[in-house]
Amino acid sequence: MTEDYAACIRGKPVPKQHVEAFLSTDALRGAGRADMRLRRVGATSHDAAAQARRHRQQRRWATQVVVTDELARQACAERGLPPPDDVLPMRLLTVPETDVADLGSIIAAALAHSPAARALLADLERDQHIPETEVRDYYERNTDRFLTPEALRRGVDPFDTVEPSDIHPYEHVRDGIAQQLRHAAARRAFFDWLDQARADVVYAEGHEHPGDPSQPDHEHRH
Repeated sequence: MTEDYAACIRGKPVPKQHVEAFLSTDALRGAGRADMRLRRVGATSHDAAAQARRHRQQRRWATQVVVTDELARQACAERGLPPPDDVLPMRLLTVPETDVADLGSIIAAALAHSPAARALLADLERDQHIPETEVRDYYERNTDRFLTPEALRRGVDPFDTVEPSDIHPYEHVRDGIAQQLRHAAARRAFFDWLDQARADVVYAEGHEHPGDPSQPDHEHRH
């Protein structure tokens, strides 16, 4: 590892300039709430040490986004997926707060930031097979989500006695449930892939994961 590299993936360097270019734009602000927790580090203090800690954590957070993009590019190539048709943008799309809550700020930002990460997630979703029994079970355990508009207008309590006519028939909602379950399964597969892929990453000093307990500023947040 040389001073020019933020990280090294299977011997391939990730230049520090990629991380610095990301940090030098308003990408972090454009992430909506994705990095809100990091921007709050030391936000109430004007202490120089607190500000330095905040900037170190932002750099580590940005490194994770850039590294995730590179890992996803390698995974897409290994899967024979077409290369993304655009380069890594230096400005993030807005990251919905719900995605940050569900995915964590690093993964949510990476998916907004990286065409390769989105392509990989879509490919993982195509790999998912949801058994019919699982789809049916979800329907039967969550009937409150399938009340008809008429039942909602009448204020039907889904946890009390409900008439069959108050619930959308299974056949009408089956495809939507299956898609939702495939989407959730793909996200879990993405998390698993990223955990394994990051095992091959060696970070330069100052670019470790922001939750790495071996560095003094660590926070166990994603």
